Amino acid sequence: MPRLSCLFLLLCSSLALGAERWPSPQWPVQLADSTAAQALQAYAFPARDDRTRTGIRSDALLVVRDGVIVHEAYAGATEASTPHLIWSASKSLFACVLARAADQGLLRLDDPLARHYAPMQKHPQVRIRDVLNWASGLDWQEEYEFAPLRSSVVAMLYTRGRADMGAFAADHPQLHAPGTHFRYSSGDSNLLAAMLRERLGERHADYPWQALFEPLGIRSATWERDASGSFIASSYVYLTARDLARIGLLMQRDGRWGEAQLLPADWVRFMRTPFVGEGVSPGGGVPGGHWWLNRTPAAQPRPWPDAPEDTFAALGHWGQGLYVMPSEGLVVVRYADDREPGFDANRLLALARAAYGRQAQP
Repeated sequence: MPRLSCLFLLLCSSLALGAERWPSPQWPVQLADSTAAQALQAYAFPARDDRTRTGIRSDALLVVRDGVIVHEAYAGATEASTPHLIWSASKSLFACVLARAADQGLLRLDDPLARHYAPMQKHPQVRIRDVLNWASGLDWQEEYEFAPLRSSVVAMLYTRGRADMGAFAADHPQLHAPGTHFRYSSGDSNLLAAMLRERLGERHADYPWQALFEPLGIRSATWERDASGSFIASSYVYLTARDLARIGLLMQRDGRWGEAQLLPADWVRFMRTPFVGEGVSPGGGVPGGHWWLNRTPAAQPRPWPDAPEDTFAALGHWGQGLYVMPSEGLVVVRYADDREPGFDANRLLALARAAYGRQAQP
């Protein structure tokens, strides 16, 4: 009987592994229709006036459950084949590229940035992990179109810093000790990109494709670079919703893609661990390692209270979002053009969970 019991457990495990679904090469699709699914669709795509550009303006909504597309909708000029600008969700994507570099022995979380990137020798105590937590301590002003004259990021992307964005960020003075204060910074992300360019040399231009996109079957990616050749890790990736969902599935499954562990387990844990330090507010997500988390480092309300605590996200300007709910088996991609307030990520996640989560009615 013990031997039979072991055989039975092995058989069950094999069946469970065999049932795991992956997009290889195409996503399996089983679109669902229910009252809850219709409520999700109605929230994401309300009637709108494109002339006023106000309110909720979704361009795409994609929901993946257990590796299968169960909800997919597009609006305006966006279609399934349209690579969409993901803005600051690029930061989370670049963290995955760095994790691949770590897996190949090129760098470590605790390495000082200055070891791989010469302009950071003026800040020798800043580690890679500090920068991934947006806690480099550099004095950075992340203001956008409403305060362009004092904005470090506007200067970096469009004026005096655009020739070499990493060097521009490295030239900022130290405001806090590294690793002690959260200060959201697109400059931090481009420091990491410049570091990777210097570390890789001639291999750099093709690296995201060879290391990450090709193993995942991502074919739509465009990643802009600055005049120095560094990828603009802060802002300028274009992907279809289906391809961005591949990144979500990779992270949902702890860095594993099929039989391969593409991202080191310690990096995945780090990316999904809340930063503990000054300056952290759960308003739009708790900072992890260049991802946004629903876990709080203390007894504070969760940013998305109607989503599971293990939810995490890659977020971008004007409503771009990749939301991952591992305990629900869900990946949600939303592309948007939200120029005015109105969209509520918590409500979207609650509706997606009601329609497609583990407890959803078939």
